[in-house]
This record gives sequence, structure tokens and C-alpha cells, in this order.
Amino acid sequence: MKREIIEGRVGGRCYSEQHDGTEWPWATVLVWEPPRRLVLAWQINPAWKFEPDLEKTSEVEVRFTPEADGSTRVDLEHRQFERHGAGWEGARSGVDTGMGWGWILAQFAARTEENAQGAPTA
Repeated sequence: MKREIIEGRVGGRCYSEQHDGTEWPWATVLVWEPPRRLVLAWQINPAWKFEPDLEKTSEVEVRFTPEADGSTRVDLEHRQFERHGAGWEGARSGVDTGMGWGWILAQFAARTEENAQGAPTA
């Protein structure tokens, strides 16, 4: 994977850009309210394939809350897994793995810190 892209608008695509130039879609933006929150339709089914039917997707909400010390609290809620249908429990446990949301949030925090310190971005 080369980079992750979230198109900043309702209906925007969320996808991974691969080193070979191909794109791998994984979500659609449902709510875009910068700087407070965004909600995504998680379009990865229990077989870890793209799900085009939004009625069969779970939701990921990310909220950004300013703190008194100048930092920002980031809360992530992944909900409605049962909408994926049979096997949804596996999808839920899959995002709880070492490479799931915890890892992604840690990468986001590290990149944010680098940017705040003026480090070049990739």
C-alpha cells in the first residue's frame, strides 16, 4: 500500500492506493463535519471483500474533541456489524486485532505529531 485516501465530502470514497497504481476501496463518507466528526460506511464484508451495498455495511464514526491543554481527543466507534449478515462476528473481531483500529489510530497519532513538529510527510 502506498497511501490511504479519504475524499473529504459526503459520498466521498475511502480507498487504498497501491504501489502499482491500483485502488482498493473500503468505505464511503456518510457524514463530513470538519473539524468535529466523520462517519463512514465500512464496506468490507466478513470475507474481507468490498461490499457495494450500503445496506449491508457497518458504520465507523470518528469524533475530534478539543481538550483544555490544546490537544485533541479522538474517539472511534465501529457499530452495526450485524448489518454485514452471516459471519459479522468475525469482521468485528478482525478490527480488534493488532492491525485493526488501535494500530490505525496509533499511526494517525504518530503522523499528526510529526506534522505538528514540522517533519516532512510521505
